[in-house]
Amino acid sequence: MKAIRFHGKHDVRVEQAPDPGALQHGQVLIKPVLCGICGTDLHEFESGPIFTPVKPNPYSGAVMPQILGHEFSARVESIGEGVVSVKPGDRISIQPQIGPRHDYFGRRNLSYLGPMASVIGLSWPWGGMAELAVVNDYNCVPMPDDITDCHGALIEPAAVAVHAMDRSGIGPGGSVLITGAGPIGALAVLAAKAAGATRIIVSEPNASRRKRIESMGIVAAVIDPARDNVPAAVRILTEEGVGVDAAIECAGNGRALQSCLEAVRPQGTVVQVGLMGAPVEISPFDMTMRDVTLRGSLNYPLTVWPRIFAMIRSGLYPVDDIVDGVIAMDDVVKDGFLPLLDKAGAKMKILVSMER
Repeated sequence: MKAIRFHGKHDVRVEQAPDPGALQHGQVLIKPVLCGICGTDLHEFESGPIFTPVKPNPYSGAVMPQILGHEFSARVESIGEGVVSVKPGDRISIQPQIGPRHDYFGRRNLSYLGPMASVIGLSWPWGGMAELAVVNDYNCVPMPDDITDCHGALIEPAAVAVHAMDRSGIGPGGSVLITGAGPIGALAVLAAKAAGATRIIVSEPNASRRKRIESMGIVAAVIDPARDNVPAAVRILTEEGVGVDAAIECAGNGRALQSCLEAVRPQGTVVQVGLMGAPVEISPFDMTMRDVTLRGSLNYPLTVWPRIFAMIRSGLYPVDDIVDGVIAMDDVVKDGFLPLLDKAGAKMKILVSMER
């Protein structure tokens, strides 16, 4: 079968990979349809291997070369023994987190926090950027008829943004700063609007992306952190200059995190979403004196897919607004990875079609 596989830094190949073998109990053979290129995929391409396994994953046995793709829609081809949740022909969106179901984390539906975590498209033998894949029945979420294949490929990153917003405590009438206007930052803007935030402020150094965010027509202001003092600009835009209720850090940048901590009001909340590769310095004294909460946000509740379906169906969460186009597998590097890595570009989300 044809697949897009990661072999190492700057080495993503479209090549032939072995077809799946016999299904085990609880497994499902699927045919991916559309798969998003994630920021994690870009990090692997630029600096990997990071999450992709050089040694076999302790749970899944996956090892490089890794078939990429963890944001995708698919169709069920066949089912293994014991599978009752889906049937051949079903349209599905993939929830990609995998792990033991009966250890401390699995019993709490938190497998992604455990030491045996595995992720489809990163540390599982199969991924969404291939003509076929094998997943577990619990990874397959049937899609309602009014949820498109494009929507299905966006549920996973959309869930990341909604979970971060939930972690922030933002509700109707709230104010929020979002640092970084990449795909997760843009989805966080949409999630903030859906949560009822009435003052949304975005910090982004890329002029093209600032223009893209402004064109959404739902943000109060877009700040250039290379030119302006972000906390000072935020205070000007908030009631009595106290700062925002919450800040969502999506850039994976230490300076952005510090801006978030300074920009929230006393008893505000900062949620760290962007991945940072090195330690950063913050002021615990300032956090204590202003009673500020700093929270991490990893992934999402594994049961959140129906909620995201409902948000999209209602028009509350127009996630396809961030999609720039659909490309063929053969063009994944030229028309996918490289444009998304362009520091001056405006691209946010490119989907790869396994049917072209």
